[in-house]
Amino acid sequence: MYDLVDTVLIEDESLRDGLQIEQRAFSVEEKLHFIRGLEACGVRRIQAGSFVHPKWVPQMANTDELFARLDPAPGVTYTALVLNGHGLDRAVAAGVKHLSMSISASEEHSLKNTNRTLEEAKGNIVPMIERAVAEGIAVRAGIQSALGCGYGGEVPISRVCEIASLYSSLGVREINIADTAGLGNPRSVIEAVSAVRKVIDPAVAISLHLHDTRGLGLANMIAGLQAGVAIFDAALAGLGGCPFVPGAAGNIATEDAAYALGELGVETGIDWKALAGLALEMEETLQRSLPSRMARVVSAA
Repeated sequence: MYDLVDTVLIEDESLRDGLQIEQRAFSVEEKLHFIRGLEACGVRRIQAGSFVHPKWVPQMANTDELFARLDPAPGVTYTALVLNGHGLDRAVAAGVKHLSMSISASEEHSLKNTNRTLEEAKGNIVPMIERAVAEGIAVRAGIQSALGCGYGGEVPISRVCEIASLYSSLGVREINIADTAGLGNPRSVIEAVSAVRKVIDPAVAISLHLHDTRGLGLANMIAGLQAGVAIFDAALAGLGGCPFVPGAAGNIATEDAAYALGELGVETGIDWKALAGLALEMEETLQRSLPSRMARVVSAA
């Protein structure tokens, strides 16, 4: 149980996954303020936004300007999400050097989320990955609904492995296993990571995107840690939410993840107390309580 990696990288997704479902729009200046706060707290990879159509996700409409105005901090990677060729065009023009792109392992989720069958989704993402790799961009390829679908229930692990094997053959740097609906548990996390590891190049990293919908986010993270995963997604203050369960908790809070990992003797480079203070600032900005546990601890103290 305690044969764990020494160091973990946490990608904070509050400015993309977190803000994309918020009614309140954040200006470029506000986003830059929180990016600087995350940097100061030791976060080393930040998903700053997504290059998607502003009609569908207006909260991400200023992503191009945001990247243009970023003043990169040493040792910090700034990444973004792209969903199609046009988004990739914008990301390349913005000079982004690390990108996430993904498809769903669930036929039902793929159709409802993108109006594409799984085969159509594969046909869309393959040339995107090939072009990004050719452009010298580090690609993280994701598998949504890998631990279960909010529409269709169980997702065969063989399908997850098929997608992972395809990604690996295309030269991606990292494969992200996403528990989109928050249906995963520690056993299914370990089984999925172990199965995927067998079908991909050993040089390709595995990361986990875990939702806390049913209160198992941190437990699933520790299970992933035991399975050898050293990259996890989280979001400041636990921003975000499961699209299948109204009002459900979304991402693991970055400060909660950093605290839990620190208690296990795993280094993240993140000052969780300072980050909890930034989470409280996010709460004040949004004028409501957020799921962060360590923000409550700091606030009470």
